Amino acid sequence: MATCGEVLVKLLEGYGVEQVFGIPGVHTVELYRGLARSSINHVTPRHEQGAGFMADGYARTSGKPGVCFIITGPGMTNITTAMGQAYADSIPMLVISSVQSRSQLGGGRGKLHELPNQGALVAGVAAFSHTLMSAAELPGVLARAFALFQAGRPRPVHIEIPLDVLVEDADALLASQPVSITRAGAAPSAVARMSELLVNAKRPLILAGGGSIDAAAELTRLAELLDAPVALTINAKGMLPSAHPLLIGSTQTLVATRALVADADVVLAIGTELAETDYDVTFAGGFEIPGTLLRVDIDPDQTVRNYSPTVALVSDAQSAAQALLDGVAKHSLAERCSDWGQARAARLRAELETTWDAPTRAQTLFLHTVLDELPEAVFVGDSTQPVYTGNLTFNPERPRRWFNSSTGYGTLGYALPAAIGAWLGGGQERNSRPPVVCLIGDGGLQFTLPELASAVEARTPVIVLLWNNQGYEEIKKYMVNRAIEPVGVDIYTPDFIAVAKGLGCAAQAVSGVEELRVALRAATDRQGPTLIEIDQTQWMKAVSA
Repeated sequence: MATCGEVLVKLLEGYGVEQVFGIPGVHTVELYRGLARSSINHVTPRHEQGAGFMADGYARTSGKPGVCFIITGPGMTNITTAMGQAYADSIPMLVISSVQSRSQLGGGRGKLHELPNQGALVAGVAAFSHTLMSAAELPGVLARAFALFQAGRPRPVHIEIPLDVLVEDADALLASQPVSITRAGAAPSAVARMSELLVNAKRPLILAGGGSIDAAAELTRLAELLDAPVALTINAKGMLPSAHPLLIGSTQTLVATRALVADADVVLAIGTELAETDYDVTFAGGFEIPGTLLRVDIDPDQTVRNYSPTVALVSDAQSAAQALLDGVAKHSLAERCSDWGQARAARLRAELETTWDAPTRAQTLFLHTVLDELPEAVFVGDSTQPVYTGNLTFNPERPRRWFNSSTGYGTLGYALPAAIGAWLGGGQERNSRPPVVCLIGDGGLQFTLPELASAVEARTPVIVLLWNNQGYEEIKKYMVNRAIEPVGVDIYTPDFIAVAKGLGCAAQAVSGVEELRVALRAATDRQGPTLIEIDQTQWMKAVSA
């Protein structure tokens, strides 16, 4: 007899799942009966939040949903923060949990790990939550989840399986086949109207978000055809290479870039929420789009949020970008303003270059030193100073090479477990995966420090670059600027080198560019993780000397 738990694993294999993150527990062991005989790899984090962050990082580099096996009750409360980050950034994540037996659901009888309503718990951080009331429902609910991942706005999905359903006879389901869904194409009427507006624009501009990263090639050609400057959100970094003459980076929070956007007469916003953390991190408003706004998104609801469009198109970004490219190419373009396009983008970049202060330049040097040594690196960031700087000044050469938790939900502790997942999602062959760099501060690392042991156990050679400023410096500055006496921000800082070594990692401290280069070279030769600590004060002194 094949149980529901065993058939679940077989169906996941059919959907192409290669990796699962989870901590086995008394309520999930029946999932592992099938997992042990499958082709799916399993990684054990040290906390269910870590499982969710690993799944998030895995999804971002692989483009596939990250899958978690989570225990009833505390496992679900622990993973909700990670689900919140994935929900905010539209990351596909499948959370499969156990739950009390059907006769015990919501009973309040003091059962082990009992929660009154796990579905209600995750309602705000999941596209949907489904309780499997019989094994027969399994193929249908999995099809629903993967249909969302494949063709809709991808977000976490939660499926909970009662303990008695997990062991139910499911032989009849062994022949079930995965369902494949194609994303919505671009409606010709909307494409025609948008193409007409873009063709006649004198100062067109493109705002591209994380929902459009698979359309990088098409959007680049469209921008070149229109001579339109391109601004990218943090999650879209790399869609245009760093030296592209139309790239204006991810600087929409700065006054000069806002002025450029305000000057555009037609703005194409594709795969972006036009939300606060991408366009108004100052939380004071001021980002305006007075020109004609065209919006493309896979989510109909999102096309009218925050900024109302003149024309909206519900479509897969790649299909829409190709359709717009074809539509624009059919017509002769109106005469562009002579100081627009590449000329205006170059002027903006030159202007911004003069505004960076000494800390910004020092942190940018830090990032580019890493890139010089590891040109193929994936940068996975937390909420920490070099990440804030990199969001403004750093541009990778390809998509899926820079992402972090300083936007969207904005959680701390994300980068380390997400980097583990990102490395695992980097390709089939271990030796061909790009190096993964974790950018994290001393405060954030203490949220998920035990996941260093997970990295050792999984033999993931992530390089943890610890930016140590002995506390929550950014929040301390914020308090001081608001005339609030700092409290709770000068936290105890442990000996990270000793802790990392105790957990089985290679670890060292560096204080300057050449020391960092040597440490990075050594880290790339290892099969396991390396922690490199950079003291902020020492780095500033070394690079300014």
